[in-house]
Amino acid sequence: MKKTKIAILGGAGFIGHNLALELSKNKSYEILIIDNLGVNNLKAKFHTPKVNKRLLSSILKNRLNLLKKNKLKTLDINIKNFNLLKKKMISFKPNYIFHLAAVSHANISNIDPKYTFDNSVDTLLNTLEIVKILNCHLIYLSSSMVYGNFNGKKVNENTKCDPLGIYGNFKFMCERMIQSYHQVFNTKYTIIRPSALYGERCISRRVGQIFIENALMNKNIEINENGDEKLDFTYIKDFVSGIKKIINNKKSVNQIFNLTYGSGRKINDLLKILKQYFPNLKVKYANRDKLTPIRGTLSNTKVRNLLKHKSKFSIDKGYTSYIQWYLDFFKKNKRFLS
Repeated sequence: MKKTKIAILGGAGFIGHNLALELSKNKSYEILIIDNLGVNNLKAKFHTPKVNKRLLSSILKNRLNLLKKNKLKTLDINIKNFNLLKKKMISFKPNYIFHLAAVSHANISNIDPKYTFDNSVDTLLNTLEIVKILNCHLIYLSSSMVYGNFNGKKVNENTKCDPLGIYGNFKFMCERMIQSYHQVFNTKYTIIRPSALYGERCISRRVGQIFIENALMNKNIEINENGDEKLDFTYIKDFVSGIKKIINNKKSVNQIFNLTYGSGRKINDLLKILKQYFPNLKVKYANRDKLTPIRGTLSNTKVRNLLKHKSKFSIDKGYTSYIQWYLDFFKKNKRFLS
């Protein structure tokens, strides 16, 4: 049986390695990971002195060991090296290319736009050129940040995008680049807009991870304003389950999908769950960053109707599972983390 070949650029990252592990369960897929660990890892610029690098190093090592254990081929290639990337892709001949190679932290994008564009926009351009050459299907991970402020409304894929700051704007610009290539070269694409992802082995400073990490270290948890803001928290297991529905599905071609749980929950709801494990949790309230959009619920009606994907994990179930994983991991590795 001819296998479906899938290349995951940035495949050792939080989303990428979870996706690769899930896809590897299907023996009709042949998977190639390309990642030099140069952006969203411990060498990346967004890691501040406040981060417990020993803890995150342990999680990253766990990630890489799982990829190795599941015999997932990983190439250490800088995706900015177009000629080398093209050579490897022409040799592999993928049916699908997942582009996950980008800066994943909004604060760093606003601090250092050049770094962001060099490691996000330029890498996408290389990928688009390869997609054009090989006539394969590009799957791009965008962001709910492209919408900007939700203005109290549930947003869908037809909602006008009005992003704030560098991060939301570069993601939207990348979406337009992809659609432009489709218009000119008839390349195939699927754009995915996730929201507030959380889950096992995350080290990219997402809110769910930061809360647990600070609780373990007896540090204050800092939240914007009064904690009543809502985010559409999405568990990584739900997310990769939805992505699987894109592969070999004609209904996914040249489409944009919100791939989220589909219901916004307050930041305070996340804290309530965490306080069940850390009753003495210390919370510090801070002023909102004006470049952080006020978000909420993303409609997932389109992905449910077209791809028949239904999310299973509310934060009550998913975040609880994630906390328990982190506690177990921390306990096993505690002697290395002090």
